[in-house]
Amino acid sequence: MRRAVIVSHGQPGDPGPQQRAIEELAARVADHDPGCPVLGATLAMPGALTETCDDDSLIYPMFMAEGWFTGSELPRRLSAAGAANAHVMRPFGTDPALPALIVAKAHEAAVSMGWHPQETTLLLTAHGSQRSQASFHITHALADLIAPRFARVVTGFVEQEPFIAKAASGLGQAVSLPLFALRAEHVLDDLPAALDEAGFTGPRLPPIGLAPEVPGLIAAAIRQEISNLK
Repeated sequence: MRRAVIVSHGQPGDPGPQQRAIEELAARVADHDPGCPVLGATLAMPGALTETCDDDSLIYPMFMAEGWFTGSELPRRLSAAGAANAHVMRPFGTDPALPALIVAKAHEAAVSMGWHPQETTLLLTAHGSQRSQASFHITHALADLIAPRFARVVTGFVEQEPFIAKAASGLGQAVSLPLFALRAEHVLDDLPAALDEAGFTGPRLPPIGLAPEVPGLIAAAIRQEISNLK
């Protein structure tokens, strides 16, 4: 029977917590009737891909960007796990419903402060990379798309310029929203440290991947993919 497997990076030094987190997400997605069983696996947990994936699996990458990792490294890992013919879907960060969800969460935070959303700056923070521009490009594409809904949209990155501490400085009335799929090391450590360094005083939202609407969004994507493959 076909199954969907939600795959994330995980935490190599301590794989257990992130493996449990992706399994919990898979269970919440399954509650939204995606049309097949749903499992979760991290690349960091030894044996997780082998235990959950086969050639008939749908692989849902719980990543924010589409690039080398989803196009080359993930297929290589699947092949090594005996699932070379598994069908890899587009990652979470490319979902067409994501921009509206980002706007809704940021507007909600602004209103909770008594601010008008279109007089509020949105700070989008993301991973970035010195090696690949995938995270940079998708972050800027999202920023450009939703910019008319805010006073302005500013971007900052953990691993490339403009770094978060610089981007977050002097923003005034602003909301911070992390473009991360899960709550892991960068979100727990690097992001708050950078915001503190910048003196950022606005609302600090959880990663967009933790929004309660996300399991339903993923389930809808899986249902659509199953329909497309018939």
